[in-house]
Amino acid sequence: MHSRRIGDVEVSAIGLGAMPMSIEGRPDEERSLATIHAALDAGVTLIDTADAYHRDADEVGHNETLIAKALASHDRGADVLVATKGGHLRPGDGSWTLDGSPRHLKAACEESLRRLGVEAIGLYQFHRPDPRVPYAESVGAIRDLLDEGKIRMAGISNANPEQIRQAQEILGGRLVSVQNQFSPAFRSSEPELRLCDELGIAFLPWSPLGGISKAGELGSGHAPFARIADARGVSPQRVCLAWMLAKSPVVVPIPGASRPATIRDSLAAGDLTLTAEELAELDAA
Repeated sequence: MHSRRIGDVEVSAIGLGAMPMSIEGRPDEERSLATIHAALDAGVTLIDTADAYHRDADEVGHNETLIAKALASHDRGADVLVATKGGHLRPGDGSWTLDGSPRHLKAACEESLRRLGVEAIGLYQFHRPDPRVPYAESVGAIRDLLDEGKIRMAGISNANPEQIRQAQEILGGRLVSVQNQFSPAFRSSEPELRLCDELGIAFLPWSPLGGISKAGELGSGHAPFARIADARGVSPQRVCLAWMLAKSPVVVPIPGASRPATIRDSLAAGDLTLTAEELAELDAA
């Protein structure tokens, strides 16, 4: 497994996005545990989760609890950096709400610590800006958690360039990661990716396969991914992740998965080297 860095921690170049195993349409627990174990067997050392990755109102932290169980039952579980998030809520009706208040973030972190069964969270990320709360106050809470030793590293998610620079200042230069949506169909986070590259901050694309993983979406603008995949004898998803990895050494994709075969295929992208011509074609797609 190829590796990259988040802060001072070396992680697998591709991580596992665990959200699909806990929200609507999720598989049974046995298949979810098998998926996480398959990822670990293949060398994954980064798993991304959040306290809001659950379906019903009374199961906050479902995904964190699932990951803790999977790691505890695998001999490589201790080698994994678990990245979780706080600041989003799910009332249980399928909607997503926000609470970026320092009080909520600090309480949410305590609950995540309990569910994950750790003394300090490896990477804690502010999930999404709350328009009702000044961004500096939310990130200030993350800084406090870092200073208190409740979290080992700090990150932000769904942030713009101005917020990245602001967070870096508030955290005293200790911002290690930015997690934004980025995929063939969603490229508006290019400025954030470039800024992370400039600052040496890990960029974690969420939903990296969003534009090509659904049936019927391989045509039109994303046809080059399918064409190159056919020529290479691999999946379009693998081509997509290889394209992302080639953009910058700070990029660490976290494709979601709920089947062992899916994450195994995604992880093989690290061994796929695209030509300059192929990369140019995909950039222009």
